[in-house]
Amino acid sequence: MTAWPRPSGIFSTWSSRTIGPQAVAPVLRLATRGSELALWQARRTAFLLEQAHAGLEIQLVRVSTTGDRRAEVPVWEMGGQGVFVREVQAEVRSGRADAAVHSAKDLQPVPPEGLCLAAVPERADPRDALVGATLAQLGPGCVVATGSARRRAQLAHLVPGLEFQSLRGNIATRLSKVPEGGAIVVAMAALARLGLQPGRLDVLSAEQVLPQVAQGALAVECRQDDLRTRSLLAAIEDPVARAEVDAERAYLASIGGGCELPVAAYATTQPDGELCLEGLLAALDGSSISRHKTSGPPAGAADLGREVARLVLAGGGESLLSDLAGMRRSR
Repeated sequence: MTAWPRPSGIFSTWSSRTIGPQAVAPVLRLATRGSELALWQARRTAFLLEQAHAGLEIQLVRVSTTGDRRAEVPVWEMGGQGVFVREVQAEVRSGRADAAVHSAKDLQPVPPEGLCLAAVPERADPRDALVGATLAQLGPGCVVATGSARRRAQLAHLVPGLEFQSLRGNIATRLSKVPEGGAIVVAMAALARLGLQPGRLDVLSAEQVLPQVAQGALAVECRQDDLRTRSLLAAIEDPVARAEVDAERAYLASIGGGCELPVAAYATTQPDGELCLEGLLAALDGSSISRHKTSGPPAGAADLGREVARLVLAGGGESLLSDLAGMRRSR
């Protein structure tokens, strides 16, 4: 797999670069987590911005997040969506950074007050993959390691009798924890971006395991009132990826859940330009699933997301949400 070229001019603190007697190169500070994958994503975004704006200087502001510091705790036990982004967003809201680069799947479905989702660059492969064994090789008693309730529920539905164990850490750490005779689940986008090609890889189709909302996409946030930064970021927007991500995020916002729930959505742009969105909500053990899809124009991406959420909830999702809420209260 080919890694994207990395940009030059990356620094960790604010600076101005004089390019003439009176001219100063414009500077844009991008906040990011410090993991290898997060830095790749930030550098890729910096590269796109440098290509779009000649002379623009990019500086990276590295941030440690709760999700990174508590690597032994399942994501849903820390509050689900937001644990990898809140501290990064705080750098932007405080003015210590101009924008933040995230994995779009880590974002809350609605931006925090004062921030906006200013750009969604091109999207990578959103599918999941098994490493260590193929789906056909898994059976009752086999162990699958994953930190995702969504993946657990769908795999349990496909292969009754699977056993699950938690999996956290960076990609290299995860790849080192393949259980004997079992598998781990990883995102194809992460493997591609880091140029990793593990053996015994089985890519799961969206029909088998519906991806997480906005999986494979990057999201660049900035302050709502920062018109200069919003203008700079607009140049790296991918309209197709943006419509797909907007539909999926609107679906999640309507369902009202995050990483702690077995919820999934996947939008695809059809040859005729229509946007097709499929949404899913499952019981934690995979015993019951509500799954629906429909299509609409990309301009109505948010409306499409809300409509699919309505279909999922009406088709058994309301009962599933009630059961999941009861389980959380009893913990």
